[in-house]
Amino acid sequence: MNAFTALFVCVLLLGLAARLALMQRHRHHVQAHRDRVPEAFADAIPLASHQRAADYTAARVGLGMRDAVAGVVLVLVLTLGGGLQFIHDAWAPLLGAGSLAHGVALLATLGVLGWLVDLPFVLARTFGIERRFGFNRMTPRLFVTDTVRQGALAALIGLPVLALLLWLAGAMGELWWLWVWAFWLGFNLLAMIIWPTFIAPLFNTFTPLADSALKARVEALLA
Repeated sequence: MNAFTALFVCVLLLGLAARLALMQRHRHHVQAHRDRVPEAFADAIPLASHQRAADYTAARVGLGMRDAVAGVVLVLVLTLGGGLQFIHDAWAPLLGAGSLAHGVALLATLGVLGWLVDLPFVLARTFGIERRFGFNRMTPRLFVTDTVRQGALAALIGLPVLALLLWLAGAMGELWWLWVWAFWLGFNLLAMIIWPTFIAPLFNTFTPLADSALKARVEALLA
């Protein structure tokens, strides 16, 4: 192991350790105050509801800690374990090493692998924690449908965006980073406009508030 590899591993593990320590500190703090409602909310929140919220938070944080560890393991497998090289070599005979299509396929494969690693935690959160605490309205069928839609959108939008970013990086010379930044900024601004109007309704149903008084209060907060 050379010095750079050792430094990379140390930084990665120290970052994970710091993240886990902060998450554990958060969970411990929540559990330590589980049996007492803060005075400012004592008249509005029953103890049972407060305890339920504390248990829910602790459960989510615990799952998040395991998710963080899995993410670091994936990074180590892809880097020190040779995963990146394996993916590169697997696509090279089909698409040509160094081609635009090869770069897109490599990045898309990494995205799929990240999704697969995260999938068990998403399922545990949605159908485990959220259902146990009464927050989940997602059915397995709806989950599959939404996942297929997300995958289709990722392919329809994400693949062309990846291709354009890689093309800019290769065609714009020394200032490629500026072109990539400008495009990415513009794309995100456009997404902020398109998402709530066209994409979010594919996954959620939006209806006006029936309670006119509540609607007026919300609009006053937004004004």
